[in-house]
Amino acid sequence: MERRDGVKELVLPTMAMVAAETSSVVLGILLKAAYFKGLSFFVFIAYCYMLATLVFLLLASFFNRKAVLPPLKFPLFSRIFLMALLGSSAQITAYKGLELSSPTLSSAISNIIPVFTFILAVSFRVEKVAFRSLSTRAKIIGTMISVFGAFVIIFYKGPKVISSLTWTSSSSSSSYALLQKPMVFVSSESNWILGGFLLAIASLLVSFGYIIQSQIMKIYPEEITVNFFCNLFGTIISLPICLLGEPNLSSWRLSSSVAVVTVLYSGLFALPFTFLIHIWGVRLKGPVFVASFKPTQIVIAIVAGAIFFGEAVLLGSVIGSIFLSTGLYCVLWGKAKEEEEMKDDESGLSTINGRLPLLQS
Repeated sequence: MERRDGVKELVLPTMAMVAAETSSVVLGILLKAAYFKGLSFFVFIAYCYMLATLVFLLLASFFNRKAVLPPLKFPLFSRIFLMALLGSSAQITAYKGLELSSPTLSSAISNIIPVFTFILAVSFRVEKVAFRSLSTRAKIIGTMISVFGAFVIIFYKGPKVISSLTWTSSSSSSSYALLQKPMVFVSSESNWILGGFLLAIASLLVSFGYIIQSQIMKIYPEEITVNFFCNLFGTIISLPICLLGEPNLSSWRLSSSVAVVTVLYSGLFALPFTFLIHIWGVRLKGPVFVASFKPTQIVIAIVAGAIFFGEAVLLGSVIGSIFLSTGLYCVLWGKAKEEEEMKDDESGLSTINGRLPLLQS
């Protein structure tokens, strides 16, 4: 029974994290198509924050209607505001870095988030580190292997392992070809150094956000309420910046259908779902667990491209996916082992404080 409960405690969060990353991949495809149709990233960020705030307001009014919640005090509000500031700053910085560099560089640097998160979690004592412990070594090695696998997928193509699927229709092939075109940004002169620096800052901000989430969940373990205020603060912070970044009011009209679908999907489902799953995962398993799933977006995109768009599967994708899956398994195994060790320690303390003296007497 205990083993079954342990598997359930690990499998359900894992499935939830994969679902959240899958929704992010779908959003990335839609956003790329909408960008070709003229959707501004600043407009996208502002609309998504406003819609996500509305979604969490409705969820809070429905699920927390009869719940007795603890009072919201200033220390909690200050942490939620900081989390919103980190999140909105990370998005704006990431999009600006993407504009100055390339999608390849953006994908590569974003996969360092698990490493940043692990270092910060150890520094802020969110994660326990005992280098002699097998669980700690498994988490460290698994994180490194996952990042290495992600870099292999990005920078090594190799020969085709599975050719393009012949059943793909011409219309879907042309649609996918559009999505595979390299992004063309407003700036014709790409500053790779500055762009890479901004992308690294964005990844660091995301990692800091996970640490803040873990602190908030210890104080106020109500995911919906926290997400409502976080998105509300995110709207207040990002809207003036987005208006300055996109002063042309005509750009705020969603003229294309793909832009409307992208904004609605992101603001009403993808971002609220991802926010909710991530903060729930942080409360349940910690920030390192959530961040370790970030590189899986690449594997999900490869699988989706092969199944739905008939894209060829390359050797580099297969090798990198094997490394990434192995590393993720090591992290999950290490996390499960760590929880077993904590339960054993608690059981030992219970024996010392309660049962052992009775036996000795």
